[in-house]
Amino acid sequence: MENAVATFRQHLIDPEVCIRCNTCEATCPVGAITHDERNYVVDPAACNFCLACVPPCPTGAIDSWRTVPQGRPYSVAEQFGWDELPPEGAPAAGDVARSEAAEETPAAPSSAAGGSAFDFCLATSSLPAPLPPWSAAHPYVNLYGPRAPEPFICAVCTGNIRVTDAGSDYDTHHIILDFGPRPFPVLEGQSIGIIPPGVDARGHPHHPRQYSVASPRNGERPGYNNVALTVKRVLADREGRPVRGVASNYLCDLQPGDEVRVTGPFGTTFLMPNHPGSHLVMICTGTGSAPMRAMTEWRRRLVKSGRFHSGRLLLFFGARTPHELPYFGPLQKLPRAFIETHLAFSRSPDHPRRYVQDALREAASDIGPLLRDENAYFFVCGLSAMEEGVLAALADIAEAAGADPAPHLASMRRAGRLHIETY
Repeated sequence: MENAVATFRQHLIDPEVCIRCNTCEATCPVGAITHDERNYVVDPAACNFCLACVPPCPTGAIDSWRTVPQGRPYSVAEQFGWDELPPEGAPAAGDVARSEAAEETPAAPSSAAGGSAFDFCLATSSLPAPLPPWSAAHPYVNLYGPRAPEPFICAVCTGNIRVTDAGSDYDTHHIILDFGPRPFPVLEGQSIGIIPPGVDARGHPHHPRQYSVASPRNGERPGYNNVALTVKRVLADREGRPVRGVASNYLCDLQPGDEVRVTGPFGTTFLMPNHPGSHLVMICTGTGSAPMRAMTEWRRRLVKSGRFHSGRLLLFFGARTPHELPYFGPLQKLPRAFIETHLAFSRSPDHPRRYVQDALREAASDIGPLLRDENAYFFVCGLSAMEEGVLAALADIAEAAGADPAPHLASMRRAGRLHIETY
């Protein structure tokens, strides 16, 4: 009688559903998730099945599994080559070193393993899974996409405006997409997927790319079924090497009347509170300003209509120079009685480098009480490089205000009061 082959359930990412938002890689506490120019993948030698990456995933692509022989999982190299998940039971070539490592599942890390509780709190992956504010409106998600009845919805570009100075290399556009009579409800803080036309170098259709919505729930123009996006044209990768971003250049070059394929919407936690008296502390860099613009504009419309009478708005916005700050002109026109704006520039001539975390520390007398106010909500969005500095600043301010930093930031997360989306 033959011995049965031992198997296990391998954690994978569905490349057809994934929108390449980097949430899983940023969330994984053990560095098991990585990516190349095409796919996000899970290293079977590093994954400890803690599932910290599953709740934040906006599409559910991360919650994918296949039964494979023990010792012969799908390797990282195999996953990089996928256009779709292999069918259940398909053989995996594996890789000896990786296979041997995958047979032993390491224990999940604890705060003690990474240093003090203070050090442990300075990473999104070590904070509790995010929850929405208790008074947030109900979000609709995944109405269109690979797992929905329709793979995409078509929108029409009705506006494309550059929102950084023309002399700046930081070419950022405010793009308006109209859905006509087709339902596509979105809330401030949600995102959508854009499917660029054409095919990649392998001849396959492009995957969707994720963009945060920059308009409030009742439309960029009130009462219209449209959304706005804030898109930076990508002409170099993070190492400075020339590269032409497929989706960003497509969007920045849109003309009125062009049709755009959209998936989503996505996002169930990065949502603004609706109850009277709620305070918003918005911390962002670059195009991370998109959800902050949406929240600010919705609050402005509520105040103007007489439906909201209290609650502070504080914005901490960072860029290299004023010329590269999206919406710099409109920001200057917002009255301080409505929003308190703190700008930080890291490459401004004749001025020392200043980042959003520096601006936060300078405003510690305002931020400290808000960290302890159950009606105050903190939103962080921008490049992942900002995350550690911002969390360290919040921890320092919390400690100075008499709170134990790590437990306090964790309690804010559990209460739906601390939201972080970096990429």
